[in-house]
Amino acid sequence: MTGYGESSVESDTLSATVEVRSTNSRHLKINARLSDGIAGRETQIERLVRQYIKRGTVHMSVRLQQLGDRVAYQLNQDVLNHYREQLQAFHKKHPMDGTVSLASLLVLPGVVEDSKGSSPPEEMWDLVLAATTTALEKLTEMRSTEGKAMEADMRINIATIDDNLGMIEVRMPAVVAAYTNRLTERINGLLSQYDAEVGPSDVVREVGLFAERSDISEEVVRMRSHLSQFNNALDNDDGNGRRLEFVTQEMFRETNTIGSKANDAEISKHVIEIKAAIERIREMVQNVE
Repeated sequence: MTGYGESSVESDTLSATVEVRSTNSRHLKINARLSDGIAGRETQIERLVRQYIKRGTVHMSVRLQQLGDRVAYQLNQDVLNHYREQLQAFHKKHPMDGTVSLASLLVLPGVVEDSKGSSPPEEMWDLVLAATTTALEKLTEMRSTEGKAMEADMRINIATIDDNLGMIEVRMPAVVAAYTNRLTERINGLLSQYDAEVGPSDVVREVGLFAERSDISEEVVRMRSHLSQFNNALDNDDGNGRRLEFVTQEMFRETNTIGSKANDAEISKHVIEIKAAIERIREMVQNVE
């Protein structure tokens, strides 16, 4: 969701410069700083931004500049002369001490005017619209390039999870067999001290209870489903940031369950690798729109 775009568009008399930056956020937030001439166009600007961006915090600035020989402010000589004539007429009828300086006349209403006018013409808005569109397109292009790099990295991590999950599946039958051997040896060692025996059925019953407690087949199946959903979401061009976040959270939950139920050192190693890959994915998914 991070990106940057800038554009400037000029006419014979005006220049519009638009700068757009986006950072990560769970929702869309737009902070626009507009020149006085288009201060009433916030709604149109936000509507345009929403066409390009669905999630993230957007910081935007729009600057307008007058070009050519035309200055921002000009002196209204007619108004100034009118003030002067009235003061002279007043002084003849009501003589006063002191003098009236030019500086005191300049602050009177209407003497100095804003040459740009209080309401900008449609031409000004057209320039802003064109510059904003181009800046948003550049930002989108930058975000798309970054997104492709993140997609490739996430697919590598998904493949890592898949590989370790396959190794866990291979290891699962060996866990029960290893537990059976350990249990049998331990019981025989203890009972040999008292010259007693335990029937095979007792061992089988205990092993069955262990196998049921440590069975992770459902968790593995769900993990496979989550991996498939994640890849499908990556293949979809629509905004899937929230969906990917949810699937990533579910993968982490299933992995924790596998690690706690399996109770096996070899499987724990693969669980650690899976968790590391999920954590890398989780950091990147927060940048996905």
